[in-house]
Amino acid sequence: MKTEPTEPIEKQLWKAADKLRKNIDAAEYKHIVLGLIFLKYISDAFEELHDKLKSGKGEYKGADPEDKDEYKAENVFFVPPTARWSFLKSHAKQPTIGKTVDESMDAIERENPSLRDVLPKVFARGNLDPTNLGGLIDLVSNIALGDAKARSADLLGHVFEYFLGEFALTEGKKGGQFYTPRSVVELLVEMLEPHKGRVFDPCCGSGGMFVQSEKFVASHQGKTNDISIFGQESNQTTWRLAKMNLAIRSLDSSQVRWNNEGSFLNDTHKDLKADFVIANPPFNDSDWSGDLLRKDGRWKYGMPPTGNANYAWIQHFLYHLSPSGIAGFVLAKGSLTSKTSGEGEIRKALIEARLVDCIINLPAKLFLNTQIPACLWFLSRNKANGGFRNRTDEILFIDARNEGHLINRRTKELSAEDIQKIVGTYHAWRKPKGKYEDIKGFCNSASIERVRELDYVLTPGRYVGLPDDEDDFDFNERFTKLKAEFEEQLKEEERLNKAILENLKRVKA
Repeated sequence: MKTEPTEPIEKQLWKAADKLRKNIDAAEYKHIVLGLIFLKYISDAFEELHDKLKSGKGEYKGADPEDKDEYKAENVFFVPPTARWSFLKSHAKQPTIGKTVDESMDAIERENPSLRDVLPKVFARGNLDPTNLGGLIDLVSNIALGDAKARSADLLGHVFEYFLGEFALTEGKKGGQFYTPRSVVELLVEMLEPHKGRVFDPCCGSGGMFVQSEKFVASHQGKTNDISIFGQESNQTTWRLAKMNLAIRSLDSSQVRWNNEGSFLNDTHKDLKADFVIANPPFNDSDWSGDLLRKDGRWKYGMPPTGNANYAWIQHFLYHLSPSGIAGFVLAKGSLTSKTSGEGEIRKALIEARLVDCIINLPAKLFLNTQIPACLWFLSRNKANGGFRNRTDEILFIDARNEGHLINRRTKELSAEDIQKIVGTYHAWRKPKGKYEDIKGFCNSASIERVRELDYVLTPGRYVGLPDDEDDFDFNERFTKLKAEFEEQLKEEERLNKAILENLKRVKA
């Protein structure tokens, strides 16, 4: 008799948690579920060390299990008695459990300054039924059943990450604002190989780029403390998710900052020169306060238009790169061809400065919050650097439009094989003795001279020999550009009208 394969624990948990959601909006519910998983994680880590201190064996001889400094010394959050998971579990069936959990969150923040204003206090709200909350606590209690506590942290981290992705899918467009699809993050990180150094994401969402960088280092037998992370996020609720996501991985998030003005107006890491920049900025952002930053020192390669932030982001990333740094980031595909408001001239300057290393055309339907076609840019400050071969006068183009598979009607993802195919091509191309070959329809190493001939257009289809009709005209992209141009014209008219009125006032005076 054939037995049905058992579903992974994270899928079982998700289905059970989703059943308990009832009438609560997914955007609100994610803070409830992820907050509980986080609470379970820090409580497990605390209890493990608490038991060792209590035993008083070896290096823990004479230690006080209630001394906060003992936990600080081992980078473990101190959890007061009324916030420990065992206490919450024993009160799970009481009608006041929501208030109890909120008080637990408050108590943990008081004891751990790095978590101040991070944890959700949403459990006593009227739309969350105490019975359902008790059911969630029971559900989360089972996450590490049968596992050693040492393994539970990794498992909880995995469940947290899986739930982030599922909530993003459930929220659709809004979900894309805090979550970059995992396969895209994996591709970026595997391309850049951040083994050692400073990793920067100035629009970090829920911190997925950092988590994947840490996983990359760990999977290559490196030390995760060999990388230090720096980030910025303008949405406070998203920043809270990032702080929890990083804490559950024991990653130092002290340099991941919330700043509601955004990276352009308030660059909180002004002096940072990063070894790696990994980012997924908002596509074609027209509301980036560009009119307030016309003389900013970051615009070394040309003034970005006020109606579209794409080329402002590119230059912001470059500004923060160390002399041998590499950046990999997602942008709307229109950035490869646009000539609106001087964007073509900025692209030309970047190419002639030998900064563009690789361009990847991505498949449609990868992103949750937009149908705009996307691409990946890779910039290198030093294409003649010692670690790789000198590729100063070349750019690698990869057209991956035909890769990926549907996971539902609206969404695609890249498989591990797809990622390795793309990553392997790039690494073979940049290695001193890599076995790279152009493949018609997929990849081409083009000279700067060839890029000049094609008027500095960076669409991979042009170089690899695939039809690029869809790249020449995209309705969403064109609409966005026209809207931006129209808004700029309106602003200009407003300025002129203001000037005319002021002149009339002077004449009358």
